[in-house]
Amino acid sequence: MLAEIMSFFVKLTEAMASRQSLLITGLDPNPEMLRTWSRHNPGNGSFLAQARRWIKTVIEATVENVCAYKPSLGFYQALGPIGIELLHEVRELVPLSVPLILDAKHCDLNTSSALAHYVFAELGVDAITLSPLPGQDIVAPFLLYPERGVVVTCHSSNAASKIFQHHPDEDDPLYLKFVRECQLWGTSEQLLLEVGTSNPAVLARVRQGAPERFVILRSLWGKEERLESMLKAGLTSSADGLLLPLPQNLLVEKDIEQGTAALRQQIETMRLRLDVGSADRCSIWLPAPGAPREPKEPSETQPPVDPLDELILALFDIGCLLFGDYVQASGAIFNYYIDLRQIISDPNLFHRVLHAYAGRLEPLTFDRIAGIPYGSLPTATGLSLQLHSPLIYPRKEVKAHGARRLIEGDFHEGESVVVVDDILITGGSVLDGISKLESSGLVVNDVVVLIDHGGGGIQRLAEAGYRCHPVLSIGRIIQVLHAAGRLSDDQAALLSVNHPPVAVDQETTSRQGKVSPA
Repeated sequence: MLAEIMSFFVKLTEAMASRQSLLITGLDPNPEMLRTWSRHNPGNGSFLAQARRWIKTVIEATVENVCAYKPSLGFYQALGPIGIELLHEVRELVPLSVPLILDAKHCDLNTSSALAHYVFAELGVDAITLSPLPGQDIVAPFLLYPERGVVVTCHSSNAASKIFQHHPDEDDPLYLKFVRECQLWGTSEQLLLEVGTSNPAVLARVRQGAPERFVILRSLWGKEERLESMLKAGLTSSADGLLLPLPQNLLVEKDIEQGTAALRQQIETMRLRLDVGSADRCSIWLPAPGAPREPKEPSETQPPVDPLDELILALFDIGCLLFGDYVQASGAIFNYYIDLRQIISDPNLFHRVLHAYAGRLEPLTFDRIAGIPYGSLPTATGLSLQLHSPLIYPRKEVKAHGARRLIEGDFHEGESVVVVDDILITGGSVLDGISKLESSGLVVNDVVVLIDHGGGGIQRLAEAGYRCHPVLSIGRIIQVLHAAGRLSDDQAALLSVNHPPVAVDQETTSRQGKVSPA
């Protein structure tokens, strides 16, 4: 199965993107917590039977709103052999598409190799938490499993630990030395950090020391303003990279699902409001004075936000979708410009885009993926890795030296190929690429693009015998941006009246050709 061979980091980011969630939840059969839960959910049976029932209930109630599960090994060990059996049941209950992180805080070098084999090869968890005290040697046996991950605990929320963690002083405390040193032990996709704190200042210092590393927060927040402060302190410049635990009190309530969904939406709303990392982003066109700049707040009567609509807002907010007047090389003027090249510099957003593409690709039948050079090659590469499908691409021009290949990559005559491109305008560049593929004996039936520019490309491809599957259309983009307050009424009406624009190929558009609006 795809989920079984997907790396931990890819599985995690895919779960985050598909659920639009930063939440993880523990699965700890804590006797005190189970007693509280049993009062709301009475039932007969032993403690073990109650634990099984609670674990199954929590997973079923949260699976659509969390991106990972994190059972604590100690609670299962305390139950003896039946506890280990229960842990194996947890592995069976958690969907393989959702990461399972074993919270072990392991720090014994002598047993590391044996434990790594057990938890990864036999139990089948995706990642494990480790203590950094033994140094780099503690992670080495676990990193021998390249598809798995390790989470190093750098700070504890236990008050008594402050005397050690903040030694010798606040200018250079020990926990920040852990943060700096741990990053040298593994890549950002292999090694994550865990931080226990309810103090935004501590989390902010960790984020400053590890600006791109994923951080799992252990401690809970008491008030909404503390949650927003923690988000602001812990999110990366891409407004991701921070995972937050579900509060334990939520896991013993009657309606776990509703509470989890509400918290997920609250966090997503805060992420949109925070505008984290705006200093690192390209400048974007802003709505006219008086037009609302923030998305409308969700209400209980509004339906859940479509992930594709959220993707449109994210693309707009990093400057991929710009509105104004842009001169084309042909002399024509568009009243908007689309630049998707900077997506590859935002890993979280890039994963979300790949997920959207994959939704169109998965129902199709094909042997290989072909990217149209050069704009869609990063996307085609990412899809090749994600879907485990071989990648090829037609060269834009054939070199007069070397192998002088028309198609790069390995393929066999008669194989079917799905063509991937970023923006479809007239379809000219896609048809040119298809011609090269077919002249080499390959079969093309389908084309998948992120955005249909509305220039007649879909019809032109259909007339040539090819099916086009766009993820988004300009019409939907305008509608979503208008509804979210990114476009004023006048601007949305102007774009709608002038759509579709004069058709030219995307690669002829010049970003230097912006002219002042009339």
